[in-house]
Amino acid sequence: MFDLPALEAAAALVHRAFPPTPQYAWPLLAARTGAEVWVKHENHTPTGAFKLRGGLVYMDRLKRERPQVRGVVSATRGNHGQSLAYAGARHGVPVTIVVPQGNSTEKNAAMQAQGARLLEHGADFDAARAYAAALAEAEGLEFAPSFAPDLVLGVATYALEFFRGAPALDALYVPIGLGSGICGCILARDLLGLRTEIIGVQSTEAPAYALSFAAGRVVTVESAQTRADGMAVRIPDPAALAIIRRGAARVVTVTDAEVAAAIRAYWQDTHNLAEGAGAAPLAALLQERGRMAGRRVGLVLCGGNIDLALFRDWVLGREAGEGGGRAG
Repeated sequence: MFDLPALEAAAALVHRAFPPTPQYAWPLLAARTGAEVWVKHENHTPTGAFKLRGGLVYMDRLKRERPQVRGVVSATRGNHGQSLAYAGARHGVPVTIVVPQGNSTEKNAAMQAQGARLLEHGADFDAARAYAAALAEAEGLEFAPSFAPDLVLGVATYALEFFRGAPALDALYVPIGLGSGICGCILARDLLGLRTEIIGVQSTEAPAYALSFAAGRVVTVESAQTRADGMAVRIPDPAALAIIRRGAARVVTVTDAEVAAAIRAYWQDTHNLAEGAGAAPLAALLQERGRMAGRRVGLVLCGGNIDLALFRDWVLGREAGEGGGRAG
């Protein structure tokens, strides 16, 4: 999809907007999991999530190649939309975002604050995506998918930073929504000639990629009712699945209760607030801590954009006593 010079050029482009995000080894996470744990803090970007990188690369190319573009439309649960709105504002490109009904109120507000026109349509992300594609044709807008080469190239820059900034990792856990993050990690690892095992993470309530990985073909699911909205996808992207099947070791599924426990663990051990998808890699490591004991493990904290109401209900509510203790 791209070579190392292209990846380094994309990193330079991203770094014109914000500096590399940090990666830290956290001793309390090591005590909790039995592994040496390094966290890549993509919750520290200007939009609080990794997807900003892809939006910057995508919008830069679009504006150079089609300077008269009327505008961009896309669908999102939040972070992809924020990335396009932020990048669109930098390049003077109007951005329309379609979200499913009942989407995160705080992510919606953040997209509007970045200048996006926000529309609600459909019961889930995939319904919103279909509406956005139809709107692109009706209004003469550029449809920006959630998985595309420029998006993968952009988000792969965090993997480049991580692999070069941390000691050699034995394994790296990455959440899977539509797949740009894990594909970027796989491609960056391969370009750098590393042997890091890459493990995808999905919700038990939205396991389309896990099922597809096992079956060797695209498998869709009827619903994606996870509170970890960054992983709430029913229909895998075939190109993403091909990269994941070729380069990932396995795909682990985690429950919403396990994710809530991981959000609490991140707060207790690092004082960083993670959204559901951001905490899913830690949830998977906790599930596999026996397997990973004594190894050096990377976790992508891909975002920290969780609504206060959801945090109170899900993370601090009735589930707060389930699975939240520290393992030595």
